Amino acid sequence: MATNHTLTEPIPNTVPNLRQSLRNSDVGQKDLLTERVAALHRNTQNTASALNETLTNNAINANNSYSLVRHKMHRGLLELLNPQAVANASMEQIRGAIEEYIATTLEAESVPLTRIERMRLQDDLLYEVLGLGPLSPLMSDATISEIMVNGPHHIFVERHGILELTSIKFHDSEHLMLTIERILSRFGRRVDESSPMADGRLADGSRVNVIIPPLAMNGPTVSIRRFMKEILRIEELVAFGSMSQNAAEFLKLAVKARLNIVVSGGTGSGKTTMLNCLSQYLPEDERIITIEDTAELQLKHEHLVRLEARPSNNEGKGLISIRDLVRNTLRMRPDRIIVGEVRGAEALDMLQAMNTGHDGSLATVHSNSPRDTLSRLETLMLMAELDLPQRVLREQIGSALQLIVHVNRYANGQRKIANITEVAGVDNGIILMQDLFTTKREGTEMVMRGNGVVPSLSSVFAERGIELDSSLFSSDS
Repeated sequence: MATNHTLTEPIPNTVPNLRQSLRNSDVGQKDLLTERVAALHRNTQNTASALNETLTNNAINANNSYSLVRHKMHRGLLELLNPQAVANASMEQIRGAIEEYIATTLEAESVPLTRIERMRLQDDLLYEVLGLGPLSPLMSDATISEIMVNGPHHIFVERHGILELTSIKFHDSEHLMLTIERILSRFGRRVDESSPMADGRLADGSRVNVIIPPLAMNGPTVSIRRFMKEILRIEELVAFGSMSQNAAEFLKLAVKARLNIVVSGGTGSGKTTMLNCLSQYLPEDERIITIEDTAELQLKHEHLVRLEARPSNNEGKGLISIRDLVRNTLRMRPDRIIVGEVRGAEALDMLQAMNTGHDGSLATVHSNSPRDTLSRLETLMLMAELDLPQRVLREQIGSALQLIVHVNRYANGQRKIANITEVAGVDNGIILMQDLFTTKREGTEMVMRGNGVVPSLSSVFAERGIELDSSLFSSDS
């Protein structure tokens, strides 16, 4: 670990002697931190005079005093932060530095804050140092599945499938941009006018997307898809009303019978959750390889290999696509391949793998219905630029894919399986399908029922030693 970095950088033109000593010093990080705090104390009149002047001139009340103090101290701390040293520092060092920073500044300015306000201020500054700023409390709320930042003053969350506007705000766009920069620096990315978009994953697995002006007209925009640590079991989905008991039993058997299954649905409909549930029924004696753009799957499997695509760097080099990984996976002796999300030319490679001995594979696709899933796959296969005729593409889909599980998020925020659909082959260039289970409105409730149709895949189940009870598909259940 480098020893010439403190948690904070000296303020230009205020402590030049300290700057030079930090460059030449060979002492430990903790000593440098102590020295920096001492320098802050010696230079309090220079570094915090704006805070005192503002408080005096405005004669603000206690609540506004805390808000203004926090704002000024946030700015001061953000200017002083050294991200590299913070990344290597322990939590005790970071917390100690913040406590000293607060005590030094407030004592010099004679700012009257209660003990609760001091603790709150310490937590706020700690959030800043750790990189998520005002968003940190939202990240610790287990009921929130998504966080959406539309500029500095409008932060929405999705809780139980419903969007809510929060009272949390950034001070301004500059504050938001500083937080974005620290988030992205954790995984070696950055954004600027020449490269205004970025994707990444937080340490807890949550997905992050950032887009800034000039593309984002309302200011810097951040979307965080929370990584849910608790894996739902299919029995829990039944208890929540997301599917019927018979449908759950059929899906268990379908995974064990090594059917090729695609989970489809819109954004935020629960595709990954469904894929996690299905993966729990993969046999332990099989070699499973997962391929994802951003790692989200949580498979509890002994023989598991996880692969993650890599975006290009800021110079446009180093890209490793999902298609590259699918092709490489075929050389790794997989028993089953799981693709977290198919959204490009890898659709062709995946379906070819399903057709060449890698049955029992799973994937997700964005689409609006089971029939639309087939059209979507056909379109994605065309992105391989092999100039294959439509008939060939459809035959490939019809022979490789056997089951579509379509999930939907309804207006009340509930996520349910809308259709479980069998792909029954190709006839005269048309892919044949039949719904085995569908969810329809009955009064005020959305209820899943069987369609009374026994799948033509029954023979496949029998060949693989799995008995399929026809009563599972009864419309009365």
